[in-house]
Amino acid sequence: MSFIEGTRVATPGELQANSITRYHVTRFYREQISKSGYYDQLKHIVEPSFDEFESPGNLDTSGEHDNTVVPGFQHKYPRTGLLLVTDRCASYCRYCFRKRIVGKDSDEIAADFAQIAQYIEGHPEMTNVLLSGGDPFMLSTAKLDKILDHLLPFPHLESIRFGTKMVAYEPKRFDDPALVTLFERIHEAGKAAVIVTHFDHIGEISVDAERTICSLRERGVQFLNQSVLLGKVNDDAEILAATFARCHQMGVRPYYLFQGRPVKGASHFQVSLRRGLEIVHGINQRLSGIQKTFKYIMSHYTGKIEILDLGVDGRVYMRYHQNKASERIGKIFSRPHREGACWLDDLPEA
Repeated sequence: MSFIEGTRVATPGELQANSITRYHVTRFYREQISKSGYYDQLKHIVEPSFDEFESPGNLDTSGEHDNTVVPGFQHKYPRTGLLLVTDRCASYCRYCFRKRIVGKDSDEIAADFAQIAQYIEGHPEMTNVLLSGGDPFMLSTAKLDKILDHLLPFPHLESIRFGTKMVAYEPKRFDDPALVTLFERIHEAGKAAVIVTHFDHIGEISVDAERTICSLRERGVQFLNQSVLLGKVNDDAEILAATFARCHQMGVRPYYLFQGRPVKGASHFQVSLRRGLEIVHGINQRLSGIQKTFKYIMSHYTGKIEILDLGVDGRVYMRYHQNKASERIGKIFSRPHREGACWLDDLPEA
């Protein structure tokens, strides 16, 4: 791959060389969070901190390297293919620091789309492809159209998903009429066009974002939302419940609350598993039944794991949510809890 993936240590020198102190957000997003009334929390997403130099972890803990089957394409979960189409984002979030220093300095990932298409054709169990990277909507609509040329011919693909934070960063990107035509093209191919938004906090949901979502939903585009649980930012049941309720009001279904990864330069945003479970309980107490659509997920390098609860026996109970081994999916397992643990690997295997 053109990504440098896998486990390695980042030194303070490397972090400085990669502009760790850069304050880089879109003007729209900066104004939105400044006026939202939540700036004291949201500033941690965009403002650099010296905690980043001391933050433990590795550059990558998600297993992309081990699950890369074709350059630019990962098949980590049986039904889902992850297509890395760009290493660019509209803005640089502090908690997603890994993406700022593992990518090459170019506009996109050097993917072999013909080879990827051949792989997809040979795996009929794959029902959807997620375009990710960076942010796929950083690419031109013409480029995205060319990528679709390689995806739409396969009848076993039921949906094309786009993972993006652009709805929060720069919703005017979706005013492009050619982008509407692109979504219509997906529908005409008999597939669902799905945008996976990334609202971590209700303060990120602007009037323009709501307008964009409503307009695209009228044209048949479906919306899901995933949030990352972030220390100092949204580690509060009331804030997250309000965020998820607001998403539902707009027709966006929250489906994942992610436990933050132990990534060098961003681990100070991690929340302990005990605290995370307390927050999840608090969210569910505040939401109505129809709004309880999210799962508390850890995106481990072995697959996605749902975090269920901390038992009276002192063990953390979990369930395999997505895994390469289909026989594991749905199985519940547990590990002894260790105070302060934030990650599966922090828990003893006994």
